[in-house]
Amino acid sequence: MNHDELALLSIVIPAYNEAQGLAAILERTLRVESALRRAVPDIHGIELIVVDDGSTDQTAAIAQRYPKIRLIQHPVNQGYGSALKTGFAAAQGRYVGFLDADGTYPPEHFPQLCQTLEQQGADIVIGSRMSGAASRMPWERSIGNRLFAQLLSWIVGRQVTDTTSGMRVFRRSVLPQLLPLPNGLHLTPAMSARAYHESLKILEVPIPYDERVGRSKLNPLTDGFRFLNIIVGIARLYNPLRLFSAVGLAILALAAWLGIGPVMYYLTVRRVEDTEIYRLFTIMVLAVTGINLITFGAFANYAVEIFHGHRLHQHGWLGRWLLTRGFLRWSGWIGGLLILAAPVLNRQVILEYITTGRIYTHWVYVLTGATLFLIGLQLVMGSILIAILQEVKRSGTHLGTPPTG
Repeated sequence: MNHDELALLSIVIPAYNEAQGLAAILERTLRVESALRRAVPDIHGIELIVVDDGSTDQTAAIAQRYPKIRLIQHPVNQGYGSALKTGFAAAQGRYVGFLDADGTYPPEHFPQLCQTLEQQGADIVIGSRMSGAASRMPWERSIGNRLFAQLLSWIVGRQVTDTTSGMRVFRRSVLPQLLPLPNGLHLTPAMSARAYHESLKILEVPIPYDERVGRSKLNPLTDGFRFLNIIVGIARLYNPLRLFSAVGLAILALAAWLGIGPVMYYLTVRRVEDTEIYRLFTIMVLAVTGINLITFGAFANYAVEIFHGHRLHQHGWLGRWLLTRGFLRWSGWIGGLLILAAPVLNRQVILEYITTGRIYTHWVYVLTGATLFLIGLQLVMGSILIAILQEVKRSGTHLGTPPTG
């Protein structure tokens, strides 16, 4: 490649049966070249790539009318994400951008996105439809996008307004960090989730959003589930503690709430009714499950850090505490004390069984002791497993690869 090719903005437009609106968006995109050069002098021009994703209408024929446009055709429909990835692989520019072919995104904002990328040293700039600019997005999609943005904001610990925007600009050099990406419509939330977890510098620029030309291919329900799955799935590969600890704490909170009634009753009348047995069994299961999820999340985070080869940034006091010496120092001791407390609490039960072969003490003591023992055992095992992984990480070895020398 020569210098001019490296200094291009390659704009990828995926198109599947977009004959109704394609010509208009292509002409608008071609017209931004002069404004782009003024905004970012280092960019010498535009490379416009249309990826026809197996269209059965006149999409390809329309794209062929424009000599400045590079057309790539899929023989059969492979999906929105697949079309974009084909365009990314073919792009020759130092910068890569993309937008939809349906007229919903304004190509006139590419100069602003590129200017922000360069002036603020960003890796990716996302055109945000949820940041106050005029938007004609259907209400049901707006609600879904805000929910996804809140979820990703919580997972990555920073404010995100638009996870599914289909108009972005990024440096081609960061593409290896964004891959692999899915083939479907959920490529955009996958890109957002992976980029944030790869600690890339991501900025958002408000853009307007218009009604699409032609029929939408997005199914709010099924594609919404795919978006949710991809965000949670990538978070699980980068920061599992964030997810597991949240679920574990919620389960522990539920166990505590269920236990308020029996505890208050016991403090008042000094007994537990047999009718409470099912509630107390439920509390035991919830408490053990909550502790198990939190310790498993901490263990998984260390395994993921070893896999990635660097420390993952933790958000919130729980994540920081669980992955420090504080957890290792105290959880083992606490777990050991809980294990010892179980037989101490049930000393009368043990004595009765040894001497008579029967148990006359109320069952609540056995259930409470079993709960203490299981929670204590989980804490001890969790602290040991995390200590092992910390040692593996410090030694620079990987799981399954024994140290040499």
